[in-house]
Amino acid sequence: MQMYNPPHIGDIIKEMYIEPLNLSVTEVAKGLGVSRKTLSELINGHSGISSIMALKLAEAFNTTPEYWLNLQQQYDIWQAKQKIDLSEIRHFIPEDSSHKHAH
Repeated sequence: MQMYNPPHIGDIIKEMYIEPLNLSVTEVAKGLGVSRKTLSELINGHSGISSIMALKLAEAFNTTPEYWLNLQQQYDIWQAKQKIDLSEIRHFIPEDSSHKHAH
């Protein structure tokens, strides 16, 4: 279970790729095939990524789309946990909790 505030993907892009590689936002946006505004919103934490953006980031930075989507999911779940109280949620757990559902 995640206990810390995971970084926004925009921070990761900026700190691991844009700054170390001395790239401009315009240059990266053009390379990704997105508008400068779209990338700027992502980098500044005002938006998240889609599966399509994950594919583009993976190709551009030699990673995997799953890497980017996992980062986004960790961030989203942590943010959601800050907004809701799960203590009132009723549990529905089978008596035999070792039971696995067949697919």
